[in-house]
Amino acid sequence: MTASLSRLLQLASPMLPVGAYSYSQGLEWAIETQAVRDVDTAKQWIGDVMSIYYVNFELPVLRRLFEAWQKMDTVQVQAWDDFYQAGRDSSEALAETQQMAYSLLRLQRDLATWPDNVLAFSESMEQPAFPTMYAASAWQWEIPLAETLHAYIWSFLENQVSAVMKAVPLGQVAGQRILSDLAKMIPALVEESMQIADDDIHNFCPALSIAGCRHETQYSRLFRS
Repeated sequence: MTASLSRLLQLASPMLPVGAYSYSQGLEWAIETQAVRDVDTAKQWIGDVMSIYYVNFELPVLRRLFEAWQKMDTVQVQAWDDFYQAGRDSSEALAETQQMAYSLLRLQRDLATWPDNVLAFSESMEQPAFPTMYAASAWQWEIPLAETLHAYIWSFLENQVSAVMKAVPLGQVAGQRILSDLAKMIPALVEESMQIADDDIHNFCPALSIAGCRHETQYSRLFRS
């Protein structure tokens, strides 16, 4: 338990060298248009993405990838990886997940904590998605499924708060207030996501999609998405 907890913290840490800090996932465009401009609007935007997009798409797909890795069902790993990448509805979003997956896979190769068969299959995949490599990491590090989902959405929340602090900008206390308020939602969101059936998984979150597409042509940018 102690080892898996340490690994969980490592996987969720901002120090994990996958480049998450360089992406805003459309949030920068929302800030540019003043849709996000203060603590309340930032909390509304981030909370909506968590409760609409992450609950119905990111977390259910991550769960299925985790379970496919547990069975070493490479057909299902590839199928859910393809499904996830098809749901990345802007070029920046697709490039983001592929780049972060590449970085995490390279890290695991350097750490040498994966067995040869897992590493070989991962390296045989053509530009896998980040959740695919994240699920494999959690499985190999013996992190339970619920904790894996919790850490994944927490990392999104933390990165979004960091982005909004830089780009609005907001102070550290304001950032911690957003973190504190939205973190309370995570256990219920994880539980809800685990009840989503295969046929009910969807990425329908129009404001997020528009923000991601608009960011691609935004004149002045700090972030890559």
